[in-house]
Amino acid sequence: MRAFNEPPLLRIPPNFAALSDYENAARERLSSNALAYLGGASADGITHQENSTAFSRLKLMPRVLEDFSGPSGTTLELLGHKLPHPIMLAPIAYQKLAHQEGELAAILGAIAAQATFITSTHSSVSLEQIAASGKSDAPPWFQLYFKPDRELTLSLIRRAEEAGYAAVVVTVDAPVNGVRNEEHRVQFRLPNGIDAANLRGVPPRETHGLDAMALCGGLPKHEPTWRDIIWLMGQTRLPVLVKGIMSPNDARRAVEAGVAGIILSNHGGRTLDTLPATIDVLPLIAAEVRARVPLLVDGGIRRGTDVLKALALGAKAVLIGRPYIYGLAVAGAIGVAHVVNILRAELEIAMVLTGCRQLAEIDEKVLWRK
Repeated sequence: MRAFNEPPLLRIPPNFAALSDYENAARERLSSNALAYLGGASADGITHQENSTAFSRLKLMPRVLEDFSGPSGTTLELLGHKLPHPIMLAPIAYQKLAHQEGELAAILGAIAAQATFITSTHSSVSLEQIAASGKSDAPPWFQLYFKPDRELTLSLIRRAEEAGYAAVVVTVDAPVNGVRNEEHRVQFRLPNGIDAANLRGVPPRETHGLDAMALCGGLPKHEPTWRDIIWLMGQTRLPVLVKGIMSPNDARRAVEAGVAGIILSNHGGRTLDTLPATIDVLPLIAAEVRARVPLLVDGGIRRGTDVLKALALGAKAVLIGRPYIYGLAVAGAIGVAHVVNILRAELEIAMVLTGCRQLAEIDEKVLWRK
């Protein structure tokens, strides 16, 4: 079983101008098995689609004749690091499904585009290899899935610390797999040679295909709670963020627990279908958090105007997932870098046309209200 149908291109096609060009090309190149996992969603895909369409409902208010003679740019400071722009690469598992070098090619593209890369617990290349593949002013973050064995969880954190990761992102919204019908229909299996490199020797808990439709043993009994988040923060010197917050109540509890940041996410529509779009929930979460910790958001970002809208509603930075994986599938590292650079250029254009010289000037005034 092959992950992709064709090898990645060695250069960017000259007619590729938007992220949708990469998605269209990737859907032609990827095998049905790989595409079901990398591009699929939960159930009917309503949340996945809504993540994108919700951005289109938000309209922008242009500004003209603004003075841009002072300092301008897209730089920001996040968790003690100065970043050149607010676009980050979300954790995605098994990236060798898209490219033979997997996460190694993806992080090279991230470094070239000066974007922070977040390594998945279920990466198909070890977290150490990923961190060692290149130096950047934006060191990678490590995404953690809690394991029933706390010693295993702690060993992953220690490995991330030693490898030079700058933060830990705990995904909290997927105690079980979503109802991923596209995976079920193709009976998704990892091809030979692709596995969770960080968990070799550990018996897998995750199931794929038709047997993933039922829990069989009742509701899970060993999934993490807020107590585990507090325990984890006491075990590491790295800042800990929680990813998968969609409720203002959960956002309040996260701040009270002392997390370093919150990532507003519905898992790209891959867990529970019919959740609202993240951009629609963002104002509620921002009102609850009140800038006490950095608020990041993912889900449906396909244009630089989407980035602008997210920042206007209270996000400090954004994460993209499928778009850079499609770039990876089509053109490897240069495809990843091009995807990020397209978004960054579109963001800068949108800032100029809405009268914003710096990210700090972006607020709800750039949005058109009836």
